[in-house]
Amino acid sequence: MVVVMRPGAAPEQVDAVVARVEAAGGSAFVSRGVQRTIVGLVGDIEAFHALNLRAMPGVGEVVRVSKPYKLVSRENHPEATTVEVAGVPIGPDTFTLIAGPCAVETPDQTLQAALMAKSAGATLMRGGAFKPRTSPYAFQGLGEKGLRILAEVRQETGLPVVTEVVDAADVALVAEWADMLQVGSRNMQNFALLQAVGSAGKPVMLKRGLSSTYEEWLMAAEYIAQRGNLDIVLCERGIRTYEKGTRFTLDIAAVPMAHSLSHLPVVVDPSHSGGKRDLVIPLSRAAIAAGADAIIVDVHPDPTAALCDGPQALYGDDLAALAKTCRDLPPMVGKKLVEQ
Repeated sequence: MVVVMRPGAAPEQVDAVVARVEAAGGSAFVSRGVQRTIVGLVGDIEAFHALNLRAMPGVGEVVRVSKPYKLVSRENHPEATTVEVAGVPIGPDTFTLIAGPCAVETPDQTLQAALMAKSAGATLMRGGAFKPRTSPYAFQGLGEKGLRILAEVRQETGLPVVTEVVDAADVALVAEWADMLQVGSRNMQNFALLQAVGSAGKPVMLKRGLSSTYEEWLMAAEYIAQRGNLDIVLCERGIRTYEKGTRFTLDIAAVPMAHSLSHLPVVVDPSHSGGKRDLVIPLSRAAIAAGADAIIVDVHPDPTAALCDGPQALYGDDLAALAKTCRDLPPMVGKKLVEQ
């Protein structure tokens, strides 16, 4: 069961709901989003009905949710959510381009990649300072030095930063420098990390695990929401199948499925799913046609010299094709490109 507070409900009204639920022997988890605050209830449902929570000041509605993911379910929140990252919206009425280097290598490389991304219409910059890699011998990122480079590039370009955090111990550090925290596919069920980012006070991009079902993905989002953060964006980045022709298999059905099951925005990663430069634009077109609220794309000034995922990074004429795709296609599905 969830209690949906009215827009603008005062903190003391939320506290009063929590106090009444806890006095009845239940547990209450408060999650705050841009649009509204939701209180998730755990305990005796019939006892909660007797509390007459609907009559309390500030309460909009009380909803009994059948899905195991209560806070992120479409059942309790029929309207799609818009998540704002430093003022940049990701939601149902807009289309947002997120682009930048897969990994921060040097200040110059990061700045050049950010300017390339901005030239293609990006309003958010991606960039990895911490890089979890399959091989322990591969480039693992610059860590805090990379975060500082991203902050400097943000200052110069005006693009808010989306970057990955891989360890719960690093969440406070990354949150100090980033505008949005990314949880990668390999960490989707790192529950300690999910709880930590949920408490960090920053929007979160949650990538789907390599072999995860929709329900597992949304249950991972629930861990974040239960810690008080509803500013979550789901990211489909390809799943592992028997096919070896692409790096992963982009599950394009995940976009409408996630939208039907949850009120959270959905992003598609055409770079990591296809793993090949010539697939990025076609997969981006498919994502937009399926209703994705954003795409997150790798760009690099010199992909042949990239320390991470060079074969999938866009450059040169690719950026013009990306810009045209993001400009022309969203209006066909009722969305407006978020512009700089």
